[in-house]
Amino acid sequence: MRAAAWLPLLLALLFLPAVASAADYRIDSARSHAEFSVRLLWVRQIGGRFTHIEGDVTLNPLRDTAVVEATVDVHSVAMTSSRLRRWVLDPEFFDVRLFPTIRFVSAPLPVRALDQGGPLPGWLTLRGVTRPVQFRLEPASCTLRRDTTCRIEVRGQIRRSDYGMNAHRTAVSDTVDLGLMITLDAAAR
Repeated sequence: MRAAAWLPLLLALLFLPAVASAADYRIDSARSHAEFSVRLLWVRQIGGRFTHIEGDVTLNPLRDTAVVEATVDVHSVAMTSSRLRRWVLDPEFFDVRLFPTIRFVSAPLPVRALDQGGPLPGWLTLRGVTRPVQFRLEPASCTLRRDTTCRIEVRGQIRRSDYGMNAHRTAVSDTVDLGLMITLDAAAR
C-alpha cells in the first residue's frame, strides 16, 4: 500500500477523541481499607486491616469500561496484637522491608459492574509475585457521576503459597480471605 493511502488513516487516528488517560476517580484513602483473615491452628480466625490504600478508576468512554488500580501500603496493617503485627510484617509473610506495597490492577470491566456487581478479574502483585486473580465486586448502587461518591466492596480469596508465603503451613491456613472497601471520589481535573 502506498504512503499516500496511509496518510488519511494516520490523521484520523491523531484527531480521535482522547480515551481517558488520567484517572477519573481517586480512592479516598481516609475512607477506604483492605482486610484479610486466615485460620490459625484450624480453630480461630485472625486478621488484619490495611488502613492506607491509594489508587484510581480510569474510564474508557469509547468501550464503556473501567480499570481499577489500587496500591496498599503493607506497613499500614493494623492487628489486635502488636506481636502478630510484627510477625506478619516479617520475611515469613509480607516481608515489608523488601515488599512495602501490594498492588491490584483489574482487567477492563463494564462500567455497569460497579453498580450491579459481578466478577472482577485482574492481577495481584504481592511479595514481588504477580498472578491473575478473580475477585467478586459486590453490588454497590454506584453510578459514576461527577457529583457523587461511590463506595465499592470487593471480596475474594488467594492462596498465600502462590506468593511465596510458605511458612507455618501446619499452623496457618493457605487460604486467605480478602476484602476491600473502597470509596471513590471524582478526580480533580
